[in-house]
Amino acid sequence: MDIKLFKLYKIPILLALSCALFYFSFGYGLERTDFFRLITLYGAVCFLSFKLIQLLKTDLRFLIALAIIFRMIFLLALPNLSQDYFRFIWDGRLIAEGWNPYQYIPNELIEIQNFSISQSRELIAGMGRLSARHYSNYPPLNQLIFAISGWISSSSILGSVVILRLVIILADIGTLIFGRKLLKSMDLPEYQIFWYILNPFVIIEMTGNLHFESVMVFFLVLSIYLLHKGKWFWSSVLLGLSVSIKLLPLIFLPLLFRYFNGAKEKLNFWKLLFYYFLCISTVLVSFLPFHSAEVVSNFFSSVGLWFGKFEFNASIYYIIRWVGFQVKGYNIIETVGKVLPVITVLIILGLSFFRKYQNTKQLLINMLFAITAYLLLSTTVHPWYLAIPLFLSVFTELKYVIVWSVLVMLTYYAYSNPEYQESLWLVALEYIAVLSFMIVELKTRNEAQITS
Repeated sequence: MDIKLFKLYKIPILLALSCALFYFSFGYGLERTDFFRLITLYGAVCFLSFKLIQLLKTDLRFLIALAIIFRMIFLLALPNLSQDYFRFIWDGRLIAEGWNPYQYIPNELIEIQNFSISQSRELIAGMGRLSARHYSNYPPLNQLIFAISGWISSSSILGSVVILRLVIILADIGTLIFGRKLLKSMDLPEYQIFWYILNPFVIIEMTGNLHFESVMVFFLVLSIYLLHKGKWFWSSVLLGLSVSIKLLPLIFLPLLFRYFNGAKEKLNFWKLLFYYFLCISTVLVSFLPFHSAEVVSNFFSSVGLWFGKFEFNASIYYIIRWVGFQVKGYNIIETVGKVLPVITVLIILGLSFFRKYQNTKQLLINMLFAITAYLLLSTTVHPWYLAIPLFLSVFTELKYVIVWSVLVMLTYYAYSNPEYQESLWLVALEYIAVLSFMIVELKTRNEAQITS
């Protein structure tokens, strides 16, 4: 290496090498039960990564290279913080063998006499009892990705993992490309995309742990970019594809009402209706290969469990649950799990009809507020759920989601004990810090708008 070049980049290179070592340790030598090591490594790699972004704002090629290198470190590692990938591989191999993953529960299917897929017992053991007792709740385009791994690697778990991981890495590269384009077209600094792309949370949870929110975000950013450019037809199709990876982007549809009718270049009401029609039609068409009488009920029964049965890393819900225990004497999740989504919808409708939508930046800010409200009112908030708000925050001056992306890893404390019990003290620390930071930012932002 040229000596002058090394002197110029000495500190960034040292920081990058340290990051690479920490990521290698994360991917190949960490057990999720070792909470102290996990949180120490994560804290260190967050500090180093954020420092690299600050130092290299004007050298995007270096940041791009680091984003790819850090992801490739995980290429041959089996996910060690999540067991979901066993279900991904299971569903993919089912499709490859001609079985419908929405029609069969793994525990029941494995007892069928003529059923046979490679490593079936290992996959069921790996996915855990909870997943093995329920129908698949992953939307169709996600299933197509699983199927690709099932067709290409039908007998190797590591081979399947590598294929799935490459898809996620390619999606992140796509997000980098179109995220930069969108920032540039909005006259915002292009380096801001690295608060998402180089965020250790994204690298570890998406590339490392194989969560497909990365692919969802890619289709979402491409949809927003095309909408910003006035190409609403393909924007609607791509938003539908994003929903067909994960259902969550559906909550953004109401926000488009004022955007289509309030933006400087009005797209008008009829185009909005056609946009909705195309988006929903794209999602419905993606289900056609799996269509059967039971598919809809099985799929939504599995999705509904997240609202009425499961609870993890919640904020407002945990407070309501505590009140419920004091008043009723038992867990009121079945009731609250139905009420909180209604409140979320009302908030989103309020954001849809009572906020300004003069440009794409205002749309993105309101999308950030909508997804934040959804997460704060959810009964279950796994770390990887922060992918969309973290991405959206890139286009705003609000950084509370970056703080959240650091603190959310405290949730892995639950895996450090045999009972998988959360520490409510750590959950409280997470949300008090995030909400405090958010309130200060919003107050500062409002004061700046008043004085400007």
